[in-house]
Amino acid sequence: MMDVNEIRQYLPHRYPFLLVDRVVELVEGESIVAYKNISVNEDVFNGHFPDFPVFPGVLILEALAQASGILGFKTMDKKPQDGSIYLFAGIDDVRFKRQVIPGDRLQLESQVISSKRGIWKFACKATVEGELVASATILCADRKI
Repeated sequence: MMDVNEIRQYLPHRYPFLLVDRVVELVEGESIVAYKNISVNEDVFNGHFPDFPVFPGVLILEALAQASGILGFKTMDKKPQDGSIYLFAGIDDVRFKRQVIPGDRLQLESQVISSKRGIWKFACKATVEGELVASATILCADRKI
């Protein structure tokens, strides 16, 4: 279990772009389960359908990438302060199945598929109350800064 203070040690992102509120399960080298609470006060709703607020799909994918980044950093026993950064390197097989709206708790799940020469591949899915929101295969690259 990781709260937002510990998450901030593993991700360089900060408000309003830190999209993981809590980690509830993490098995190093294998998988992570985290979540993001979607509030009507999110800055993005000021411009993204303000009369019918829908959390942007691209930010759902970013939240999945951030959860994957935490898993990768924990697995490698690295933190951004150690001079390492985890970059979004690619995405395949993206599917969106449901809208995410204020009041939803977006569950983020990521599993390691492979890791070769600093390139990590993750099978990811986002759900709300057990209902599939989005799925994707995400690639991340570990690089020195």
